[in-house]
Order: sequence, then C-alpha cells, then structure tokens
Amino acid sequence: MTEPILSVDGVDSGYGDVQVLDDLSMHLEDDEIVCLIGPNGAGKSTVLKTVFGLLTPWEGSVTFAGEDITGVDPATLVRQGMGYVPQIENVFSSMTVEENLRMGGVSRESGLDDTIDRLCERFPLLADKRGAKARTLSGGQRQVLAFARALMTDPDVLLIDEPSAGLAPNIVEDVFENVQTVNDLGTAIMMVEQNAVEGLGISDRGYVLDQGTVRFEDEADALLDNPEVGQLYLGG
Repeated sequence: MTEPILSVDGVDSGYGDVQVLDDLSMHLEDDEIVCLIGPNGAGKSTVLKTVFGLLTPWEGSVTFAGEDITGVDPATLVRQGMGYVPQIENVFSSMTVEENLRMGGVSRESGLDDTIDRLCERFPLLADKRGAKARTLSGGQRQVLAFARALMTDPDVLLIDEPSAGLAPNIVEDVFENVQTVNDLGTAIMMVEQNAVEGLGISDRGYVLDQGTVRFEDEADALLDNPEVGQLYLGG
C-alpha cells in the first residue's frame, strides 16, 4: 500500500485558548478527492488552516509527501507543492484575470506563460476574460479563477474551502465540475463543503466531523447511503 500524499495524525488545534480539533486523524491518497462535511462549528475549515500552516497544531503532526510539515508556513508549503483556495477573498478584485494568474505563479522560476496558456485552454472562461478585472466576474467565475490561480504552481495537493458557498443553485453544478477538472489534472483534493450531498457526489471518500473530531469515515457513496449520516448530517 502506498503512503498517503497527506496525513493528519492525532491533531489538536484551535484559536487562542479555544480548542477546535480534538485528536483528529485523516488522510488523502494521491489523485483522490476527499470531502469533509459536518455541522457548522465542527472544525472543517480549521482542518485546512492547520494543514496549510495558518494554524500550528498544539499536538499531533501533519505529513505531506512523506515529510513532516507540522507548523510549516504557507509560503514554504506552496513551493513544496500544496495549494489552498479559501472560502472568501480568494481573488484580487482590482487585478485582471491574467494578473491574478501571474500572482499565483510568482514563486515559479520558469514556464509561467506556458502554464497560463494551458489553464486558459482547460478553462475557456479564463481565455475569454483574460483582460477583465476580477471584480467584474460572477461568483462562479471567480471560483474558477481562484482554482486556476492555485494551480499555477502545479500543486500535488489542493485544499478547497466551501467552493459552493454563496453561489446560486444553477452555478453550483458548474463549480463541482470544475473541482473534478482540477482533480483530472492530477491534483489530489481535500475539500470542505457544506453542500454535503453534492460534495460527496464527486468525491472518492469522505469524513464527517462533529465537535472537532471524526465521527464517520468511509467511501463517499457509503456515507451517502448511511442512514445515520443521512439523518444527522444530510437532512434525512
């Protein structure tokens, strides 16, 4: 069995004196999509922030590609092959689409133009809006730009926080299709999603968090079919 690309082992974490994660463990295999679901306040976003070095675990460890990255700063993690798309403020509104992409690739030493061209080909919207200010984009279009900007460094792992948050229902399906497109490019994804049914619907596996710990872990289809998960976390 191959080693997971990302492992979280026995992590306690939180904000100030407030503990949010309690002995939390999970993993992400190479090339898969894993969805974290659970009620508000369960600690889902805190997991991503802890993995990405925005929070330092009080206890436990985080391993990425076989290396201990516990508490390593985000800039270093980006250079090592990890990307992060936060829920809000995930694009530079005053910059054009192309300028946003170039900012995403600022740590690259070469190949910037080729990567932009490749992403514009994969996401035609970017080519159509290449010179437009990000503030003129719709919510769904901004999310595509946020994904693409994070892909400018060719990450092995992408952490995505609530990709469908605040979007109109008719846009949500497109956003999840774009998440799958990112995964098809060879990037493993750990995703927090409040829309649990849609999130699990495109995922390989899932974790149900409650009060900062893992309540359920299973294949995504099995979680969707689990009556207890359905009753407690999927609205019946």
